[in-house]
Amino acid sequence: EIGADIMMALDDVVSSTTEGPRVEEAMHRTLRWIDRCISAHSRPGEQNLFGIVQGGLNLELRGKCCEELVKRELPGYAIGGLSGGEAKDEFWRVVLHCTQRLPADKPRYCMGVGYPTDLVVCVALGVDMFDCVYPARTARFGVALTDMGNLNLKQKRYRSEMIPIEPDCGCETCKHFTRAYLHTVAAKEQTGARLVTIHNIAYMMRLGKRMREAILEDRFPAFAADFFSSWFPAGDYPTWCVDALAEVGITLPPGSNTAPARAP
Repeated sequence: EIGADIMMALDDVVSSTTEGPRVEEAMHRTLRWIDRCISAHSRPGEQNLFGIVQGGLNLELRGKCCEELVKRELPGYAIGGLSGGEAKDEFWRVVLHCTQRLPADKPRYCMGVGYPTDLVVCVALGVDMFDCVYPARTARFGVALTDMGNLNLKQKRYRSEMIPIEPDCGCETCKHFTRAYLHTVAAKEQTGARLVTIHNIAYMMRLGKRMREAILEDRFPAFAADFFSSWFPAGDYPTWCVDALAEVGITLPPGSNTAPARAP
């Protein structure tokens, strides 16, 4: 009755760091539940039911779940159960393992992801769709997303900057408010959270649009290299990003490549 274009099947989610038989139990229960969802789905011609891949960090279970979901010939597939505290090196390997086994001609959705760097890496690995509270959540702490990395607007250095968060951003916040004003309300008043959220969502939408354009124009590797050069001008890329991108043939400009992931 709500009329959703995309509906997610019910799944059994366990923490991404859980190990042992509980993970396999959740995977098998998720497969049983997708069959029940398919049977109950009364409007398949109007609404798209997506299945969700579970299996924790166990690549064998993830592969089995992908194989079984593909047999159901669903209109789209999601990779669930990540961004729960697992190491980034494990995260990207699970994502790639799943995208390699899910149909390339149907949407592949990575649930609960994520940071701008995560999105660029996951798109390189074959993901099409994302969702995450991050743009709004980080805005509540006064952090704005930009192409040069994050701006913590609570810092004193912004109290006299009479420029928008990003001069070339067309969002309503950047049109009408300066960094100096946002500094006075960031993480202090609800107005600050709302204004920074508006910008952060606009930034993420713009990032998605630019990635789509780069793919269509067959220049995504160059886009990814430029993105990481802007975010990490010293070349101190997170090692997991370097490794993940290298796995799909994308090489970042020279840098130390030894730093841990910085705060998103």
